[in-house]
Amino acid sequence: MVTRPPDPRLAAEALLYLEWARGAGTRYLPAATPPPAVPVPVEAAPAAAPARPQRASGGPRKAAKAGARPLPKPILRQGATPSAPDLPPAERDARLASLKSDVVECRRCKLCAERSQTVFGEGSSTPRLAVVGEAPGAEEDRTGRPFVGRAGQLLTKMLGAIGLAREDVFIMNVLKCRPPQNRNPRPDEVAACRPYLHEQLEILRPDLILALGSPAVRELLRTERGITSLRGRFAKTPDGWRVMPTYHPAYLLRNPAAKREAWHDLQRVAAELGLEIPPRN
Repeated sequence: MVTRPPDPRLAAEALLYLEWARGAGTRYLPAATPPPAVPVPVEAAPAAAPARPQRASGGPRKAAKAGARPLPKPILRQGATPSAPDLPPAERDARLASLKSDVVECRRCKLCAERSQTVFGEGSSTPRLAVVGEAPGAEEDRTGRPFVGRAGQLLTKMLGAIGLAREDVFIMNVLKCRPPQNRNPRPDEVAACRPYLHEQLEILRPDLILALGSPAVRELLRTERGITSLRGRFAKTPDGWRVMPTYHPAYLLRNPAAKREAWHDLQRVAAELGLEIPPRN
């Protein structure tokens, strides 16, 4: 049997991550070595983008008005076997607050030397949808809030187009600190922040993750494939989270023609969550 030699980059990242975990204490020590890149299980995309849904006429699916709370969350997330039961609201909020304190004090990579402040994330502590982006930008670094610049304004409109407000979801990034000049995250920075992202997901336990852009998709799905080949189809992470990859709002600002494809992706998210798409004014 022919065996492939280990990828030196992945091996170096794994060693860095193990050193990170040891320094952080047992709270972040994983049960096993983080999985290497694996083939991404994706669902077949529809033959054609669905037409804009009409308003519901009283069927079994309960409608959600624009800005309203989404449908009640099921006990278990779809398609996954959870490693732990959902937390009581008080415990969930306490764990989020504790984790945020750890992020504020984090010195696990060199980004801490240049940041103004960390950007933990914000939104509902009981979201059906979690939104994961790449990293904070200049406005986010200044305010400590995720997606508040031009890309954030577009994200707010994208969520509103499927009847969700920012407070209905939880918005976060792979990195909690801004990379200089908004460059792409480096492997050691992603490894340093990985435990924070994965604990956020374990606390929040969303039914679905909207992954924005290649860095977020690659981290969540542990793949080297880019966003173009993965967007528009549901995929599952090695941990069992269901993900819809789509374009980052910053990319859509630079490439408005791609908004059509992103709208198709959002329609699939709305259908998956049983949300009624509000009519356009």
